[in-house]
Amino acid sequence: MRFIINSQILLKNLQSIGGVVVTNNALPILGNYLFILKEKELTLVGSDLETTMMVSMSLEEASQEGRVAIPSKILMETLKTFPDIPLIFNIDAENFGVEITAGDGKYKLAGENPESYPEIPMAEGSVVKTEISSSVLVNAISKTLFATGNDSLRPVMSGVFFELTPENLTFVATDAHKLVRYRRMDAKSEHTGSFIVPKKSLLQIKNILSGRKEEISISLEYNETNVFFSFEQVRAVCRLIDGKYPNYEAVIPTENPNKLNIDRLTFLNCIRRVSIYANQSVPQARLKFNGKELIVTAEDVDCANEAKERLLCQYEGEPMEIGFNSKFFMEMLSNIDTEEVCVEMSQPSRAGLILPVGNPNEKEDILMLVMPVML
Repeated sequence: MRFIINSQILLKNLQSIGGVVVTNNALPILGNYLFILKEKELTLVGSDLETTMMVSMSLEEASQEGRVAIPSKILMETLKTFPDIPLIFNIDAENFGVEITAGDGKYKLAGENPESYPEIPMAEGSVVKTEISSSVLVNAISKTLFATGNDSLRPVMSGVFFELTPENLTFVATDAHKLVRYRRMDAKSEHTGSFIVPKKSLLQIKNILSGRKEEISISLEYNETNVFFSFEQVRAVCRLIDGKYPNYEAVIPTENPNKLNIDRLTFLNCIRRVSIYANQSVPQARLKFNGKELIVTAEDVDCANEAKERLLCQYEGEPMEIGFNSKFFMEMLSNIDTEEVCVEMSQPSRAGLILPVGNPNEKEDILMLVMPVML
């Protein structure tokens, strides 16, 4: 197996899929990149069993098709030292020894038998397919990922719920304390379906897409066990989280007569300052509404710390006082892009909704829900 490739092109492509390669994995072979040469196309594969990332590239010069697993750590450290030069790879088909020739230098390392590498999942059986733009997917991941949970006893909450319909695509994340529903009316599917994608998998896809300036179309396919994202020369296979996602619509309150309209950044910075003085084990922010005045307070009784700020606002409803986890509240305000937000509430013991005001994108619908804490 022999091929010639540019050092910087190889490095860039390996880095794009390298996030899933873990050198201390319980399965040692996963500390390797899998190289697959077929005709004059080289495919690079990285996997942690949950997520498999692949990138393909065309070569001008290649011979003797084959496969080899190359240790990721030594290969990446070597590639980072090379200038922009062509590299010649020669792989021994019998012992999988790898020889890299770069100018006047020769480097030899021990590859591994590719037969030990886990089989790459294929889109077989009952597959549903749709198209989605890169900006929609990146925004959906960015707006929902922070709200996923980490509870191993409730694995379905450790991922993002995708809901596809002919009308829209909906992305939901919750950890039972906060919830985000991100809906796009400009992304649709001919078939109705739903699945849960792990947090780590989506983070890898977001990292690859965020580095691209141009808008690209992504092919999204899924079956009962995996979802497949394909764009340009990249393909990602993510194992789905098995289980039934909670009925998120049932927890979203529909009757919210008390409504607060306020400048988002002013509100966010106020909570940021005040929460410094809260008990850090439960960083509670207390909100008191009355007419055009909002009072935000926090205290730590044990340390005798206390903070209080008054803000001007537009408030419609009965005077009320409610407490929220300031960390959750700040996360939500940080993930809304509009200048103004609306906080809708019914009573101090019920969930509050945070909604953007004046969103210029009519095709985007964002709803964030946060549970109150007892005062």
